[in-house]
Amino acid sequence: MTPRKLPRPRAAAILAGVAGLMMAASCTTDTPTEAADDTAERDDQLSEQCQEAVIPELPELPAVSEGTGTQTVTGVDGEAEVPVAPQAALGMYTTDVDILAWLRYPLASSQPIRGDGGYTTFPCFFPQDALADVSTFANYPEYDYESILMAEPDFILNGLGYDPDVVARLPEIAPTYNVDAFDGRSWMEHFEETAAALGRSQYYEEWKAIYDARIAEVAAEIDDPASITVAPVGYWEDQFQTGCYAGVECQVFDDLGLTIAPTSLENNREGEALSGEQLGKMDGIDYAFMIRGLGEEEEAVFQSTLDEAAQNPLWADLDFVQNEDGIVGYEFEMTFGSPSGQLAFLDVVEQALAS
Repeated sequence: MTPRKLPRPRAAAILAGVAGLMMAASCTTDTPTEAADDTAERDDQLSEQCQEAVIPELPELPAVSEGTGTQTVTGVDGEAEVPVAPQAALGMYTTDVDILAWLRYPLASSQPIRGDGGYTTFPCFFPQDALADVSTFANYPEYDYESILMAEPDFILNGLGYDPDVVARLPEIAPTYNVDAFDGRSWMEHFEETAAALGRSQYYEEWKAIYDARIAEVAAEIDDPASITVAPVGYWEDQFQTGCYAGVECQVFDDLGLTIAPTSLENNREGEALSGEQLGKMDGIDYAFMIRGLGEEEEAVFQSTLDEAAQNPLWADLDFVQNEDGIVGYEFEMTFGSPSGQLAFLDVVEQALAS
């Protein structure tokens, strides 16, 4: 599986002369005034982008750079030597950036974000304090190799290991750990494995302890969770999708003791793609959790989807449609799986279901 809403991405940008781009990067510096302006601009972007967004309480994540030399990691492209203590790590996809922050890596001064879904800066639920001095550039669904190069990373974490072109190109810029984080397994497995491979398991364990504690808190607030049937419900390619995808939603549902709708468990939890004539398969779902983009334009798209669905009489009969609060929207980027996104989705469920 790949980050959805668009088909499997293609690397449209081409590395046009690595040496020439490096020369351009080496000539680019920010003055203190420019840095302050960048921070103010991003604060404005967050304020505009994240209105009414769910923002979890996150701990401080100070960067840790200890050790010397290199270590060997084994990615989808075989063994690679990466630095033990890089000073400017970069994540190829936004989930990689979040993972790097939680693994306490010092970050390169510029990091990728999505170029769609209403995003103008980092997702609203990211650890903003750890990213306060980091600028952004759009790097999905089209890749911007020049901006990656200009960020001058000394280590890259690439979760888009399903794309052979990306896997081949990134090591030309910096030592890269290439993993396929969208291979159908839970994102949490990938997070744990990545932390272990990079010698930073303690930070995965710290995150897991935070998550487990929050699960216990939220579970205590939900009356008879097993009596509540829930499902992730998406809409793309003209069909309703009920799968657990990277595992974010169904992991929370499982951990809270909620009942996951049978349609979501089909096909090894990849769920089903339902046409208009098959919407009855969602009967019995009390709460449908639906991804939505950010900003007015994306909200209009979301409402248009619901309005179109409402033309189908089968839709109107569904329990979660008849339940005034049965459709629960949540930020698009949460679904792809990252430490902050998992905690944020737990907050979404808490707000929807807590007594």
